Amino acid sequence: MISSSSKGTLYGIVAILLWSTIVGLIRNISEYFGAVGGAALIYTTGTLFLILILGVPKLSRFPKRYLFWGGLLFVTYEVCLSLALGFATDRTQAIELGMVNYLWPSFTLALAVILNKQRFSILLMIGLLCAFSGLIWVVSGDNPLTIDGLWKNIQSNPLSYILAFSGAILWAFYSNLTRLMSGGNNGIVPFFLLTSLALWGQYLFSTPVEWIVNTKSITLLLITGAAIGLANAAWTIGMIRGNVTLLATLSYFTPVISTAFSSILLSTALSFSFWQGVMMVTGGSLICWLATRQKTIKPFKMAK
Repeated sequence: MISSSSKGTLYGIVAILLWSTIVGLIRNISEYFGAVGGAALIYTTGTLFLILILGVPKLSRFPKRYLFWGGLLFVTYEVCLSLALGFATDRTQAIELGMVNYLWPSFTLALAVILNKQRFSILLMIGLLCAFSGLIWVVSGDNPLTIDGLWKNIQSNPLSYILAFSGAILWAFYSNLTRLMSGGNNGIVPFFLLTSLALWGQYLFSTPVEWIVNTKSITLLLITGAAIGLANAAWTIGMIRGNVTLLATLSYFTPVISTAFSSILLSTALSFSFWQGVMMVTGGSLICWLATRQKTIKPFKMAK
């Protein structure tokens, strides 16, 4: 018979796998419903799934500063990520932007050091440098690695790159600050609801995009909403009942798993240099984790 702890760990692993499909799924949905409309539909569907699974929480139990700051950071991050992927010029760039987002583990650990008022170690700086180098390697593509070439690539769609990079920073703050303010409460349901409302508000003032509504697009929307909702619900169970250390370690391999899923879901072949960059970003995150582990810093960890 499987123990409660093993089941919790299994839920956490499922959450990591589901989260790894999000980049590809969000991009697919944006091609049917537009960047803003698609994101609004995804988070509305995800909210419904979360309510069915977790129920409607009593907001009176939540610390007010957690609801405000946690909600603000969560909503802003989700909006940045979904719109960055939706506004990508093509599918390959969407996967690149997903890698920009995966700077968040390194940022989270670096911010944890700052919040704990400790000096940056050499190992932590090496990890950050490795992660940034991997990102530069990814964004440069198959072209020769030059400042001019890198800048031209970013200039092709600066809004998406800025949104994805800002999102990585926002999630680092969310991961650290909500741990301090939540009081053990999980505000994922109201945060998802706020995200969907924010996106619908933006949709009302955006340029209308014709939706492609058919069996395939609706099915894909339900799958995406279920994936993002179930992932958050499963992760919560994993953090409560499972092996947190194991799940936290596995979460740092999300960039590799996500890139593999995105390549399949978006039918996009990735070059060897792209995969080199992915491994550098992942390696940088793991080095940062080792550096902070030596200092016994325990930031709130969440795969994304």
